[in-house]
This record gives sequence, C-alpha cells and structure tokens, in this order.
Amino acid sequence: MRGMKIPFNKPYMTGKELWYIAQAHANGHLAGDGSFTKKCSDWLERRTGTYKALLTHSCTAALEMAAILADIQPGDEVIMPSYTFVSTANAFLLRGGVPVFVDIRPDTLNIDEARIEAAVTEKTKAIVPVHYAGVGCEMDSIMAIARKHGLLVIEDAAQGIMASHQGRPLGSIGHLGALSFHETKNIISGEGGALLINDRALAERAEIIREKGTNRSKFFRGQVDKYTWVDLGSSYLPSELIAAFLWAQMEEADAITRRRLDIWANYHQWFAGLEKAGRIRRPLMPRECGHNAHMYYLLLPSLEHRTAFIERLRSDQINTVFHYTPLHSSPYGQRLGRVAGNMANTDSVSERLVRLPMWLGLEEEQPHIIRKMLSLIDALD
Repeated sequence: MRGMKIPFNKPYMTGKELWYIAQAHANGHLAGDGSFTKKCSDWLERRTGTYKALLTHSCTAALEMAAILADIQPGDEVIMPSYTFVSTANAFLLRGGVPVFVDIRPDTLNIDEARIEAAVTEKTKAIVPVHYAGVGCEMDSIMAIARKHGLLVIEDAAQGIMASHQGRPLGSIGHLGALSFHETKNIISGEGGALLINDRALAERAEIIREKGTNRSKFFRGQVDKYTWVDLGSSYLPSELIAAFLWAQMEEADAITRRRLDIWANYHQWFAGLEKAGRIRRPLMPRECGHNAHMYYLLLPSLEHRTAFIERLRSDQINTVFHYTPLHSSPYGQRLGRVAGNMANTDSVSERLVRLPMWLGLEEEQPHIIRKMLSLIDALD
C-alpha cells in the first residue's frame, strides 16, 4: 500500500456481507422487516438493553422519527450543541422546531451540561445531547435537568455504537436514541441507522410512524385484522439488503471494536510526548466513559497550523480532514436557530480539530502515518 493514497476512511467488510445479501434474495424478501432486520433489531435490544430497537434507513431518519414522537410543534425549542452534523438540527426544524445552541465542554467536546439549564425556556421541549467521537455526554446531569423541567432527552448517538457512559450503552439512557451505520461509522451498512426506544410508552407510535403512519406492524402480529392509516409517518424502513449487510457486521462487532481500540491506542501513545510539550492536545477520556474508538483527532494550536497540517499530509498522500462547521455560525443556523450563551469552545475547536485516518486494515501503515505526522508537527513549529 506504500506509495498509494492513504484514505481517511475505508469501509470494512467481514467477508459474509455478500453471502447474507444473497440469502435475503433467496428468501424472496428484499423489502424491509425481513429475517435479517429482526436479527439486527434483536441484537441491538440485547446489547443496549433498550425496550425496542427499530432499524431505519439512516440516523437522520431515526432523528426525524424522534422529532415526531416528541410532538415538536412550530416554535418549540430543542437544546443541542452547535458542534454537530446538520441532521441533529434538521430533524426538528422539519417539524417547525427551533434549535437552541449551547457551547461544548473543552475536554470531551460534548455539550456542556452546566450550560443547559440556563438555555431552558417555557418553549423548551427536548434536549439532544450528541456523544462526540463515541464519548458519552454527562448523562446523569442531563437527565436530572430533563426531569426537573419535564423535557424529553433524545440521544444523538450516531457515533456511539459499542460505547457507554457509567456502564450504560450510549443511546439507551435518554427517552430515545439514534444510531448510525453509515460507512464512516464503526459498524456499517453503507447507509443505515436505528431508533432506540427506551420509554415504552413511545414504542407503539414509533412503529406506526416508521410504517408510513399505518398500524401495519400490529396487522402482522395478528393484533388487528387489517391495517390502515392512523397517524403521521413516512417510509423509514431500510431494505432487507441493508439489514443483511449490517448483520454480518454485528456478528463481528466485538472484534471490530477491539481492533479499532488498538489503532486508537497506538495513535494515543505516540502523540503523548507532543501533548506533554504543549504542542497539541489529544482526545480526553473521562473514567466513566467506555469509548469505542470511533475517531482519533488532534487539536492543533490554530487554524493556520491545521490548514498547513492537512495540506502537507495530502501532498504525502495521507488524507486527514477537519470536522463540523458550527451550526450556529452557518447561514441556516443563524437564520432559524438561537444561541444560548458564549460559544467560545465551539468556535475554537472547530478551527483546530483534525481527524486522522481510522479504519480496519490501517495497522500496517500506521507507523508510516505517525512518523510523517510527528515530523510535520515539528516542522510547523
């Protein structure tokens, strides 16, 4: 592979994906909710302890379902970090909600739980913590705030599969949780996601919303003699082909996670000296968080350092990337969102963070990557 471009991401296959897709075809069921979908849903329920897991065609779809379940109405406010993907806000904007942006913590880069309560108003309907890099938000505090003010908590756990906070799987702590199986995530199906329903009072309506607003699931369980249109909804199901691919990944989820953690730990070890010298900052892992090695990032001294770092590595055929442009400073966020308090940490992190290549199979190239990066950081100073 030396001399070839080292991509930022390379989707991993276990070897069984295509065989399971062929099985789905042989079973004569390519639409949603076949046997592979059931296997994946059962796996999620066992591994997370959620009351019900519903596969969706994306994490965005899961968040949109959560917004409907939260009964977001025009003008309702939803508290979230600005340092996140646009889907976190779009899901609620589609229902007429108003995203209220709160700054992140400087250590974990998660929403600062100490700033949430000051953002609550009489219009607030929900809190949406985003577990950045598979590191859990301070969920005990967030849940306490939600109970005090009668709010729903919807975990954006797009990056959180196989990670935990205080021993509880991410996505299983709030009332609802959204997972992603996009090709850049740890366990993948190309596109794909899941909604975790932890409040069982929401489960029946979630099934209806996912099935285009019909009670089709009840019909297939024999609970009604025909199904009909009973609520809002859309087509949020993934095809059985996606579920078949995902099942091959879930079977190997523990092994995938172990290998990613080894790659992550190797990066972390080699950059320790630079952090000690004050040249960069590495990811910080609180003791109560069991992370999943979703990503490895560095915080460089400035935007200029980061730009030069990315460009120089690209010339060496190593692809690194920055991450989110803050939603509060984007054109649409400025137009339709509200900022609660100072956003200094968000603004600073968004200019300095760089994500390093992270995929299974990178192991043999990692020493080469690290050597290049260490010498480059020295040169940039």
